[in-house]
Amino acid sequence: MSSVSVSADRMVEVYLDLLSQPCRAVHILLNCTKIPHRVRTVALRRGENRSPDFTKLNPMQKVPVMVDDGFVLTESDAILKYLATKYDVPEHWYPRQPERRARVDEYTAWHHSNTRPHAAKVFITEVLLPAQSGSSVDEVRLIHALSQLDDTLDKLESMFLRRQPFLCGDDVTVADLLAVCELMQPLGGGRDVLQARPQLQSWRSRVQSAVGDAFDRAHTVLYALRDRRKAKL
Repeated sequence: MSSVSVSADRMVEVYLDLLSQPCRAVHILLNCTKIPHRVRTVALRRGENRSPDFTKLNPMQKVPVMVDDGFVLTESDAILKYLATKYDVPEHWYPRQPERRARVDEYTAWHHSNTRPHAAKVFITEVLLPAQSGSSVDEVRLIHALSQLDDTLDKLESMFLRRQPFLCGDDVTVADLLAVCELMQPLGGGRDVLQARPQLQSWRSRVQSAVGDAFDRAHTVLYALRDRRKAKL
């Protein structure tokens, strides 16, 4: 939670499950920029997103959801950009200069049909489906998922990073948060998908340095999942 002291009714409320990649991106931005906020945990594994109260808030029954003085917003991309635009945070998160802002929008548009589904598919195949069904990992499906993700990682290196330190330029943006949280997700199954990619490892380290301890705070649940799985092996 933010260390800034304000009255409770002025706090942004966010409904999150930190096992969710987009929720972690929102959590990191709120904490590293110190936007006053309150986290309402919605445990997806317990079906709390399907409760009548949450369904009234978001009929799509998905997290994250943000409520800011009665204004309800869903979708992580929209929430991140709203927060960076409305609140007094460093301008680099979502630049005002049109060309620089367009670079962030370019990545986030691409993200939702590339980085997000391809990294998530590895986690779903290797962790979620076996846990739900009690069966072993479908190795053929996993190999296919890893191949799709490799193609995405190639494009992250060749198109977005190229000779720049962050995805959209010389400083960290909301695009980096969305991407890094997705690429961390397979770690829940003990798989570091950047292990053989030094360029992307360096980028991940730069993002971690830029956001400080907000990174590990957001990923505590994922680390715990990884450690529990390791203990069972």
